[in-house]
Amino acid sequence: MRIAVEGCAHGELDIIYETIQEMEKVDKKKIDLLICCGDFQSTRNLSDLSCMAVPDKYKNMCTFYKYYSGEKVAPVLTIFIGGNHEASNYLQELSYGGWVAPNIYYLGYAGVVKIGNIRIAGLSGIYKGQHLMQGHYEKPPYNENTIRSVYHTRNLDIFRLKQLSGNIDIFLSHDWPAGNTSIGISIFFYCRSDIENNMLGSPPSMELLEHHYPSYWFAAHLHCKFAALVPEKDGTRVTKFLALDKCLPRRKFLQILELEHDQNLPLKLNYDLEWLTILYLTNHLLSVKSGIHYMPGQYGNSRWIFTPSADEKENVLKRFNRNLEIPLNFIQTTKPYNPDVSDASIEPPKLLINNQTTQFCNILGIDDPFILLQLMSNVREFKSNESLIETPYEQVSGSIDNSVSFEEDSVLNSTFDVSLTGDSFNRTSPLNFSPKCNSDEQDLQINNSKEAVHESLNSLTSTVNLDCKSDSSKHFIQTEPNCKKFKRRNYSIYSNTL
Repeated sequence: MRIAVEGCAHGELDIIYETIQEMEKVDKKKIDLLICCGDFQSTRNLSDLSCMAVPDKYKNMCTFYKYYSGEKVAPVLTIFIGGNHEASNYLQELSYGGWVAPNIYYLGYAGVVKIGNIRIAGLSGIYKGQHLMQGHYEKPPYNENTIRSVYHTRNLDIFRLKQLSGNIDIFLSHDWPAGNTSIGISIFFYCRSDIENNMLGSPPSMELLEHHYPSYWFAAHLHCKFAALVPEKDGTRVTKFLALDKCLPRRKFLQILELEHDQNLPLKLNYDLEWLTILYLTNHLLSVKSGIHYMPGQYGNSRWIFTPSADEKENVLKRFNRNLEIPLNFIQTTKPYNPDVSDASIEPPKLLINNQTTQFCNILGIDDPFILLQLMSNVREFKSNESLIETPYEQVSGSIDNSVSFEEDSVLNSTFDVSLTGDSFNRTSPLNFSPKCNSDEQDLQINNSKEAVHESLNSLTSTVNLDCKSDSSKHFIQTEPNCKKFKRRNYSIYSNTL
């Protein structure tokens, strides 16, 4: 298998694909796969462009929108990870990975796929210590802080990647694994102090490298070409590290790699079964809050190793009907840029739900982070509404006495327990609404409809049942006897308008 590895793409897809086609003409050999190590810049329109954390002088539409709109089709299967110059709003739609355009696949916050029998893992973003232990709380429209923190790697994604077993052929990251690279001082004069203080790169990425020692590790970010061997201490394994430049004339931004693979397997993109199972087993660890979020450890009282068993993998395989080929289900979620239209107005970026993520989450039985972010947005909206619900008492079954108050701080800051998947297990982050009904705290499970996961919350199961009907101006509350009355500010949690 011939694989082209690209450093920072910076939106220059036309140039990259043209370069590959010229190489194919010279070598008389077809390139089967293109891998990009971040700063892909999948900007579909001007709204996406406004979500990039770069100075205005660098905000250029480049050429990705042509592949998104269908004007062009990528001539080679392309896989990429996110960097620090991205249309973050678009990539967040595909947090578990997906097609950003036909034949162009994003690996998500972290991801593992297979093409033939070649196993490729990737970690998007760059390392910033102050955000490592937070949840994926950012959502569009971004402010001056979240437009940058959104692309910082999180401990959940590192934790999940550490659960992998077996050989990894290729690992992708945008920034470099941290290490003693003093040999690079002459190359990186501008970051000499970071190198001398062993501060260059990502410590979590280095942990992953030393945990897995993949055959190849490719990175970008520093806009230069740099190669190194990283051997295991006992010498049993060694990782070939290569960083590449950005896509510019006379720069070393592309490298051809030839790997042996099983000729009997078609070169189609497939999910990695172990990775799918890890996502399923760790779904309860997903957080969309900005607070510190710890991963399980060996001194806790819950499971902390999620390398799946054969039975657990078999269970997930059944969910996919034993077919792990990634479906070609790309669909546009917003209008692409049209350079021929004079109207240059920019629509405010919105939190959009992508059908690819919906399908994936429904099949696997995990939560879509954007759905959780929508619910958290609804929670924060009660603070502005203090009036009581006007309850039509003639339509209430049972008697109501006193009043109930949701602890707003606990809703926003506590550990929550809500299921959005319809599965039999509950989440332990980040949404749990526990009303104080009588003297007992009851859990409310929110089961999302598989037919309309983004349109309504069809049922809430607890001693308190709320039926929110969008086709009527009246809201009906059904409670058990002696249960307390809800205030209007809390009612918006259960609204079927997301």
